[in-house]
Amino acid sequence: MQLCFCSHGISCMQNLLNQIKNIPALPSEDVVNLLELVLNTLKKISSSSLGDPKKLVSQGNLVLKVIEKLVSVLVKPTNTSNCVYFTLDFVEALIYMVGPQMTSNKILQLNRTNAFMDIDLIGIAKNNLDTKSAAVAFMSYITMENLLKAEFFNPSTAVKKTMMSTVISAILLNATNTQLTKPVNFTIKHIREFVSGNSLFCVYWKNTEWIVDGCSVLETNSNYTVCSCVHLSTFALIMQTSSSPPEDDQRMNLLNVVAVIVGLVFTSLALLTFAFCRWKPGVNNVPRINLCISLLSAHLLFLLTQQFLKHIKTHQVLCGVLSGFLHFLFLSCFVWMFIEAVLLYICVKNLLQISFGQRAVLSSRFLIVIGYGIVLVIVCISVGLVPGGYGSDKCWLKEEKGFIWSFLGPVCFILALNTILFISMIITLNSTLTKLNAEVSRIKQTRILVFKTLAQFVVLGCPWILSFFTKHSKMMEILFVILNSQQGTFIFLIHCVLNNEIRRQYVKWMRALFQNHPK
Repeated sequence: MQLCFCSHGISCMQNLLNQIKNIPALPSEDVVNLLELVLNTLKKISSSSLGDPKKLVSQGNLVLKVIEKLVSVLVKPTNTSNCVYFTLDFVEALIYMVGPQMTSNKILQLNRTNAFMDIDLIGIAKNNLDTKSAAVAFMSYITMENLLKAEFFNPSTAVKKTMMSTVISAILLNATNTQLTKPVNFTIKHIREFVSGNSLFCVYWKNTEWIVDGCSVLETNSNYTVCSCVHLSTFALIMQTSSSPPEDDQRMNLLNVVAVIVGLVFTSLALLTFAFCRWKPGVNNVPRINLCISLLSAHLLFLLTQQFLKHIKTHQVLCGVLSGFLHFLFLSCFVWMFIEAVLLYICVKNLLQISFGQRAVLSSRFLIVIGYGIVLVIVCISVGLVPGGYGSDKCWLKEEKGFIWSFLGPVCFILALNTILFISMIITLNSTLTKLNAEVSRIKQTRILVFKTLAQFVVLGCPWILSFFTKHSKMMEILFVILNSQQGTFIFLIHCVLNNEIRRQYVKWMRALFQNHPK
């Protein structure tokens, strides 16, 4: 079959793609000649479409498809191993093939001038049960960044992006099973000087933009960066320039730091009070203590993460791990709040104090296992469903694929259950007060405890409801920062300052402190 191809115009490249789809094989010389024509066309169309991002994207996608199809016809059956490589003005390519009689178990390292790749191709071949063979193409493009521009990374952000490497592609060819046995590592050479203080990202091309899902920076220096990816695609290094934040952002950051520090102080006071103060809390005190521990840990980790965000973002694995811990800790706060509400509901129903010794099923160890175990299961399921969901620009949960709902979903569910429990408790208490004359004071104390826990529920729940509206209103963002950071402060006020027993204990401690203080 004779191929008809013209060396200008995107329609000609589409025509070529349609023609070669049904061709099982071509001589290597013909493939190389066609690639030269494709890349010459690439140079022309990239210079003619500079002002139209949509054209650049569509043309870039088409060029990638044509080149992938052309290199795939170079794959030849082999029993052991074989390779084909060529170098043109605009592309370097290496096609490596392994067959069923390949005995080595080593990780293959494929080298090009501007990058090299470590891949377990032999393991992939073993997973292709029908042929026990596999082939991979590793290519480095010289001018592809003129089409797939750095500006297509995080297009919603206004900061400057710079392409730090040539565009490279790694694709499995003619394989029925494309699942990787191990992450693939790319060592990519910088084509520009890396400016210290900026953020460096390993990205891959997905339809219309560069994204980071499944890729992370393992290490970097002034000349090279090592990326690890859990899939094959078209990759690049992009540097995102850290610009000076606007004055409003600086004020918001200052407000956030001050508010979180104040909240941490009062959360610590509440935790110390619950742990060491002698009083009758009315219900098992374990949920309240662990609520404070989770809240204190979450806000402290969040504060440190945001203060060192510029340095953390260059290590995407660390950023993902930190966002996972934040997910765990903030979700723990809501689970412990729910456990406290359940214990209080049982207390209201029985009109009895549930203490450590009275009910073995509600022992502190059992509660701790339940409290943190539920959260751990949610986080593990989230990781399993969306492995690349952690590590957004703010080192929090990404919004892609709705992953943010792995946090908001359980939160909304817990808030709904708590609302039902509190309505039931209030109805029960009002009904009991009208029927009983004895132990009215005890019932009133329980009702006060219910309303305090209800206030705690509102304090913990309302700020996260406000988070839905922070993108569109500066006032809502300020309210969210203040209310969210002061959750520990409100717990201290509600359960400590407004509690007569604890206030008397505070007075006793202060008197003892001043009496023992030397004059």
